Amino acid sequence: MSDHADPQAAIVDRRTSYERDELDEANAASEPFAQFARWLDDALAASLKEPNAMTVATADAAGHPSARIVLLRGWDERGFVFFTNYESRKGEEIAANPYASLLFFWDVLEREVRIDGPIERLTADESDAYFARRPRGHRLSAWASPQSRVVPGRAALEAAMADAGARFADDVPRPPYWGGYRVIPAAIEFWQGRRNRVHDRLVYRRAGTGWTRERLAP
Repeated sequence: MSDHADPQAAIVDRRTSYERDELDEANAASEPFAQFARWLDDALAASLKEPNAMTVATADAAGHPSARIVLLRGWDERGFVFFTNYESRKGEEIAANPYASLLFFWDVLEREVRIDGPIERLTADESDAYFARRPRGHRLSAWASPQSRVVPGRAALEAAMADAGARFADDVPRPPYWGGYRVIPAAIEFWQGRRNRVHDRLVYRRAGTGWTRERLAP
C-alpha cells in the first residue's frame, strides 16, 4: 500500500526548486549536436541508471498519439537512432505517420532535451551490425516476442523463448521484422530548470544546411 492515504493530496502542492545550473546563449554551443554531446556526457558522468533512456512519441494515421521509453543506441549529425520491432504499435504508427518526437529527462541535472523530426528506417546492414552486438538472450527475445500483441500469459512467452533457443542453437540472426530507426531532427530544444519556474529554453531549428537558435519563454 502507498505510504500516503491520499496520493492526490501528496502531489497537489509538491514543489521542487530548480537551482542547479543555467543555460544561456553565451555558454550554449552554436549548433545542437555539440550541445547534445555536452549534456549527454554530463548525464553519463552523473551515473544515472539509464542516461540514454528517452521517450519516443508517435501518432497513428488519425493523429492519436502514444509514447513509450526506449534507449538511444547511436547518434550523429544524421539523427538519433533506436531499435525495435517494426510490427509493434510504434512501428505501425511510424509506417502510417513517419514523424516522431524524442524526449530525454535527466532529473538529477534538472534538464530535458526534446527532438522533433521525420523518421526513417536504418539500412539492413546497419540493423544487422547492431543486432549482432546484442546479448544472446536479447536476440532470442526478438524472435520470441510478438511485440504489442495480446498473449495468453507469461508461460507462453517463456515457451517461445525456449523454442527460439532450440531453433537457434548457434548464431541468432536478426528477424526481418526487427531493426533500427533514425529520427532526423528538424528542431532540438534544450531545457534547463531554473528558480521560480523561469526556466531556460533554447531551441535550434534546421535552416538549410545550418541551424538557427532562439530562446523560448518557459
